[in-house]
Amino acid sequence: MTVVHVVAAGEIGGAERMLVDLASASATTKRPHSVALFTPSDALRALFRDAGLDVDDRGPVREGPLPYLASSLGPSDVRWLTSVLERRRATIVHLHTFASQVLGTRAARRANARVVRTEHSTRVYDDPSCWPFSRWSLTRADAVVFISEHVRKVARARAGSMLDTGSKASIVYNGVDTTRFAPRPETDAANERQRAERVRFIALGRLDRRKGLDRALDALVAVPEAELDIVGDGAERGALEALATSLGVRDRVRFAGHASDVRDAIAAADIALSSAREEGLGVALLEAMAMGRPVVALPTGGVPEIVRDGETGWLAATASSGELARAMRAAIDVPLEERRRRGAAARARVLETFSVDAMCAGYEAIYTRLAP
Repeated sequence: MTVVHVVAAGEIGGAERMLVDLASASATTKRPHSVALFTPSDALRALFRDAGLDVDDRGPVREGPLPYLASSLGPSDVRWLTSVLERRRATIVHLHTFASQVLGTRAARRANARVVRTEHSTRVYDDPSCWPFSRWSLTRADAVVFISEHVRKVARARAGSMLDTGSKASIVYNGVDTTRFAPRPETDAANERQRAERVRFIALGRLDRRKGLDRALDALVAVPEAELDIVGDGAERGALEALATSLGVRDRVRFAGHASDVRDAIAAADIALSSAREEGLGVALLEAMAMGRPVVALPTGGVPEIVRDGETGWLAATASSGELARAMRAAIDVPLEERRRRGAAARARVLETFSVDAMCAGYEAIYTRLAP
């Protein structure tokens, strides 16, 4: 009854962090989990290995369209992955990334295993260059899981009848470890800082265009009472640093780079910020909410499914930097006690709906249906 998770990726994101929690659940479900990994990233290798997961590592691989085609359609990687599935006696092959979909499906069919796909974003449905490959895998998947209603809606508009077969499609929200991501006691020093200094926002995640951090920097211009910690790395970092300088906000922005443990950074911040152009759900926001931080966010993707305006944070009226600035200012203008109230409500929301336990129970039900 082994589940082998296939990950082909170059960076650490919400999907990879979610997988760590899901695969670690084997200790309680008694169902073995392992990871078959295709990556050029030593940081991603370390993420899985430091979590104590069983990893079969293909070794450093190249990224790009041509390496993707060679891996997905050629004989070498599928042969290696098939051997992993057979050695692990896999009954379920769980695909988490676009680059794993064709490769993982081919190997699963050779090893006579069932295929589960988790749709962590809408990319494969929005991008015409991805869709032909993703569609081939989708028609052969035994179960398709969406991390939010937003992702499900976009997929159904594109895939139609491919998702209407019996109980093939379902929603399982990503969850976070609410014991690990827990509020920390306030200190007198922290309280004094909150009264005396600028309000500190934090943005967590990959630095790519989809995360919309250029919008956050634009908004920061209109909110001189705010400062911003950006925790993460990616291809856009250089451009974002240059933009912060040109906008005159560089002295209020800290680029922290990748952090293997973001809890200290969240604890040092007052409010979590999401300026994403597209967001399947937002694991980083859930982590901040679990630590009692309210959220200011643009109403994009699956974010409105986790952030309730007026209760767990502030949602901008539209997806513009001007409206984001208005929401940031609204969060600054309320009394400190109100921010804390919304932070407490944010944690309660995560405990109610977005815990690791709830996520793992959802996936275990799917695994049991496919391979009891």
